Amino acid sequence: MPIREYAAKDPKKCCDHCRKGFEIVEGIHADALAACPLCGSAVARQLSAPSIGRSGSGLHDRAKSAGFTTYKKTGKGEYEKKY
Repeated sequence: MPIREYAAKDPKKCCDHCRKGFEIVEGIHADALAACPLCGSAVARQLSAPSIGRSGSGLHDRAKSAGFTTYKKTGKGEYEKKY
């Protein structure tokens, strides 16, 4: 489930929670919140960069077993074949 970020539409009419912005876990198809869950003032969903994790499942091992070749840079314009 994605983490969504929200911030107050009007910083003068809100609590510290929504003035600074807050995150909430929502379902992928959930509608955007219209109000702060603490004070009820109007909030807007903020655009944020997606969080993309790295795979810990052995990328190089899977590439090798699939028949790919990888190289390691050893110098300027020089590469060494790893497998």
